[in-house]
Amino acid sequence: MGEHTGRQSSNGDSVDRHVALWSKELDWMDPVKEAIFARLAILARHAAQARRDTLDSDGLRHWQFKVLLMLRRAGPPYAASPSHLADLLGLTRGALSARLAPLEEAGLITRTHEAADRRRVEVRLTDAGYAAFEQHAVSEDEGENALLAVLSAAEKRTLADLLRKLVVAAESGATATAP
Repeated sequence: MGEHTGRQSSNGDSVDRHVALWSKELDWMDPVKEAIFARLAILARHAAQARRDTLDSDGLRHWQFKVLLMLRRAGPPYAASPSHLADLLGLTRGALSARLAPLEEAGLITRTHEAADRRRVEVRLTDAGYAAFEQHAVSEDEGENALLAVLSAAEKRTLADLLRKLVVAAESGATATAP
């Protein structure tokens, strides 16, 4: 939203104006539903931009972070076979190989062949890769905490619970119809 925050007052936001305008034009529109989805869309855009900004400041590209993330998520020793890593990332083996080369050149990962079977390769996070992941994760966490700082601990729990309810419904394919 740039420099303009869209605030009318301490309680109003750009969505309030959006809903007020469209409520006059669309008598069938549910203003509460519209406000929910408009705010979710704004927050999703804000979070995505904050992630891009953090990655830029950390000198990482999104795909690089995703590779580091998958290796870190694997737990110690932070390693995986290329085929398993490709599956986790939803990539072909060729696409993954092209992505691993720059990470290896940057010293963020290593690719080693197993001594017993030279055909087997292991992709492993290096100390530098671990540190790059940590730096980015901490930076992203700080940004998320700053956004949520306006909520009390109880409000955060309530929001998390309500969003979980929506995610469970979306992931299960449940489409309840309102009475």
